[in-house]
Amino acid sequence: MKLTRQERAALRASFQEMGPADKAGYIWEYYKLPIALGLLALAFVCSTVYRQATQKEVLVYSALINVSAGDTLASQLNEGFLSAEGADPKKAEVSLFQGLYLSENPSPENHQYGYASRLKLMAAIEAKQLDVVLMNKEAYDIYSRNGYLLDFDSLLSENEALYRFLKPNLTVNTVVLEDNAIEYALNEASQYQAVTEEAMNGLDVSAFPMFQSAGFSEPVYLGVIANSPRLSAVIQYIEYLSDGRSMEKSEVD
Repeated sequence: MKLTRQERAALRASFQEMGPADKAGYIWEYYKLPIALGLLALAFVCSTVYRQATQKEVLVYSALINVSAGDTLASQLNEGFLSAEGADPKKAEVSLFQGLYLSENPSPENHQYGYASRLKLMAAIEAKQLDVVLMNKEAYDIYSRNGYLLDFDSLLSENEALYRFLKPNLTVNTVVLEDNAIEYALNEASQYQAVTEEAMNGLDVSAFPMFQSAGFSEPVYLGVIANSPRLSAVIQYIEYLSDGRSMEKSEVD
């Protein structure tokens, strides 16, 4: 109901005569919904501004698959790279997924664990939030066979010095271009057939100082995810992990 001019004037006069507590109660009684909505909007704005101000830039997304890193190596894979790059750890980070497991034939007790890891990795690849994987031979074979890894010839085509430095440790593996795996699994084909090619898509990092000191008993391989949008940062990360920058300094000297 719309108030007349006289009624509005009477309400203003009555409001002015109220004490502070009565005024607060009056305002809350008649305007609590707009006030609540305004507070919610203010909280949302403040939360958004805070997240944007404190959110770190991820320089590289990396993952350890079927291998585990101690505290020292984990720190080198993250904070060590930031320090080498001169990046502010308050504003940048290396995202490191740990505790992931892949196997074509997981044991019964590891089946659910392996399935969850596979889903997590696939989601990260699909979202382009996985750049570098450090893995054992089994995981390397799986990722190579499925075509997830970038060929190092392509990755290092414009960095001849680093390519020469890494070449003794580059590894070749099989990539399946097409196969009849589904038909074979459904018993619609009598034997498995595949068209394959060989690709230089892995780097054996076991001999590099950082990994030697970590005490791995088996070779550890580095692969680069083929759809990574951060290849410049990936190359810098590989230089750091392989101590390739020492190589570049020695060449200059």
